[in-house]
Amino acid sequence: MAGSVNKVILIGNLGADPEIRRTQDGRPIANLRIATSENWRDKATGERREKTEWHRVVIFNEGLCKVVEQYVKKGSKLYIEGSLQTRKWQDQSGQDRYSTEVVLQGFNSVLTMLDGRGESSGSFGGGDYDSGSNNVDFGSSGPRSGGGGARKPAMAGAGGGRRDDMDDEIPF
Repeated sequence: MAGSVNKVILIGNLGADPEIRRTQDGRPIANLRIATSENWRDKATGERREKTEWHRVVIFNEGLCKVVEQYVKKGSKLYIEGSLQTRKWQDQSGQDRYSTEVVLQGFNSVLTMLDGRGESSGSFGGGDYDSGSNNVDFGSSGPRSGGGGARKPAMAGAGGGRRDDMDDEIPF
């Protein structure tokens, strides 16, 4: 195989308010705990069963950290895309410990709020997204003022719609 893929997609709910820390040079880092659940019916008893998994999510993307800090709280339903990373650290007694986390940094990261709570719902990441009415682009390089309003991602097969930034000379 020529390459490999390290991509994690989660849809779940926040188990606690986000923890925002800052590096020594002032850059934010957000830590989230997201719960995902699997439901099924036990064939033997007919009872409904549920299994919940907890995932650690670390966000190094400054723009996404600002979105999390302003809009995300305990119970928020989120869609995230990131990569899986395991880090090694030592506890107080000197024992080696390992933590596996979903990491969002760079252009391959996506955070979408799925709550649908008015204007705060939107998708944020390295590409185009709908940021509601606040006209701020929270891409990987941090917030910056939007030009002609919020941009929404192009939907495959949507047809009929035309994006403002399209070149009219392209026939498709």
